[in-house]
This record gives sequence, structure tokens and C-alpha cells, in this order.
Amino acid sequence: MLSLFRMSDLGLLSYYLGLEVHQTSRGISISQAAYAAKLVERGGMAGCNSGAVPMEPKPKTKLSKVSSSPLVDATRYRSIVGGLRYLVNTRPDLAYAVGFVSRFLEEPREDHRAAVKHLLRYIAGMLDHGVFYGRAGSRRLISFSDSDHAGDKDDRKSTSGILYCLGDRPITWQSSKQKVVALSSCEAEYIAAAQGACQGVWLARLLKDLIGSESGAPMLKVDNKSAIDLSKNPVHHDRSKHIDIKYHYIRECVDGGKIVIDQISTKDQLADILTKPLGRVKFQELCDRIGVVNIKHELLG
Repeated sequence: MLSLFRMSDLGLLSYYLGLEVHQTSRGISISQAAYAAKLVERGGMAGCNSGAVPMEPKPKTKLSKVSSSPLVDATRYRSIVGGLRYLVNTRPDLAYAVGFVSRFLEEPREDHRAAVKHLLRYIAGMLDHGVFYGRAGSRRLISFSDSDHAGDKDDRKSTSGILYCLGDRPITWQSSKQKVVALSSCEAEYIAAAQGACQGVWLARLLKDLIGSESGAPMLKVDNKSAIDLSKNPVHHDRSKHIDIKYHYIRECVDGGKIVIDQISTKDQLADILTKPLGRVKFQELCDRIGVVNIKHELLG
């Protein structure tokens, strides 16, 4: 490129739009420590006590748009939540909580702001955390797909959680409310798996372009046996005939060998962290398993 264009070689990437990148002989890490610290300060939580989880797994966290709490400054609320959404680029552990508080942007109230403050307390204690990618690793795409069922208190829609890993480290993650109301946990899991299949086909093509060779069909791990059976069975029975036809795309992917679907136990379902608030022990365990680590400790170790 230097022979074709007038340009300067600035060396290895270290900082880009708030993303901090450390490249060593052991691997590459990405984080947003400085950006996170500014966000905590902007939210008025500088010097606060840290929290153990981004969202407490209690009934009171089932917030609703229909609330009797006083209204708060909507512009300020949207500004903080918008900043949090950018922080999710390097922090899969924040994806569910940030997506949850984003549901109240239209008319935020005091209890919604309290949830954001709790999230900022967690971030304040985890400023140096990010994702570390070691040099050695498999080129196989492995995905974890999960869903809660009717978790939204207002419209009873479910939340899909999709985590794609290259080897044992996450490269893309998604926590989003589903577009339709699922009538069963099987349907909710099936919709999440279909979304994961679409993403997997695209990622496989991108990876092939990058490395110049096939890396094998992505492995999609689902913990709901009924959803797996539905993805392999073309017969429309009473439990599936009402499901939007676009979600049956996963059957075509499985039949064509574009996706390999496999059952996984619930305790090994890493995408669980993207679908619901978890207790401290379970949350920390999943953070460790998906590769969210203290970058400073990892680089020194």
C-alpha cells in the first residue's frame, strides 16, 4: 500500500475511537478503560462503591415502562445509555443490562435511572476489564444461542442471546428483544437459534475471505432439545405451524450443512449471560469462561 498511496506507517494499532488495543507476543487485548472511566464520571458515579453484577437478579429489576416513579431528565438518561451502548463493543458482560435499560429511553423514570446507576457502579469496579485473544487457537466458529421466555414485563417478548467465538474467545455477541411474542420456551429458543444461524453463515463467509480457506461449518450450541428437534424436522406440527416462515431458515442451513447444531447442557450455555440478570457466582463464572478478564493482569501474567 505504501507503494501505491501517499501514507504513513504509524505502527501497531494501540488506540482507536476509545478502543484500547494491546498487542504482545502472547496475544491481543481490547478494552475501553479510559472511556469507561469518563462515562462513570459523566454519570455522577466517580468514587462510588463498586457493584458485583451489572443488574441484580431480583423481581424489582423487572422494570416496566408503566411506572409511578417520578420522571427524570430524558436527555441526560439517553446520553448515558448511549455511551453505555458503545462500551458494549468490548464488554459482552454488559450487553444484557445495557439492552435492558435502553428499553426506557422514551420516558425514563427514577427507577430506570437507579438501574443505570447500579450498572455504572459495576463498571466503576471493572474499568480495566476487556477481552484477551491468545495467539494459539482454533479457527472453528462456535456459537452459543439462548433465550429467556416472555421476560419483558410490558409486551411479554423474549430476549435472544447469541455469542460467537473463534476458538475459545468471543468475536461477536448480541442481546436483543425478539420481534414477536413466543408462545413457548421452545419457540423462543428456536427464534434465537435462527438468528444465530443467519449470523453464522455471514461470519463463515467473512472468515473464508480473510484466511483464504474453509474453516468448517459453524457449530451452533443450543440447550433446548425441542428447538433442536424442530430445526431438523421439516414437518409443521401444532407447535410450529404458527411460527413465522423466516425463522425456518435454520432448517435450510442444517440440511445444507451450513450450520451444525448441537445440544449443550444448561450449565455450559455461555449465552445465558446475554439473556437475563444472574447471581454473582454464576455471572462471574460465565465472565471467566467467555474471556472477559482484567487486561492489566493478563498482560503482566
